[in-house]
Amino acid sequence: MLTNKARIPPYIEPADTLRKFFKNYDINNDGHLSKEELKKAFKSLGSWIPGIRANCGLHHADANGDGYISDDELNDLVKYAEKLGFTVRNP
Repeated sequence: MLTNKARIPPYIEPADTLRKFFKNYDINNDGHLSKEELKKAFKSLGSWIPGIRANCGLHHADANGDGYISDDELNDLVKYAEKLGFTVRNP
């Protein structure tokens, strides 16, 4: 009988990884991502223009127009980041 004793890490969806990544940038733990927090997150993802990415991310995902990304709006931010090709390396 053959067995595979190699430890293969469980597959994690890239969207889930990005979602956790962005949530970690909620520096003040208020449950929302501000423009400054988004800017820092996009800079960490390797964006050359993190301020513009933060503005565009808000434009794409801030459904209620309050200037923050809430947990309910986070999926749209993740879709925006994925569309641009951003990924988290070594989650």
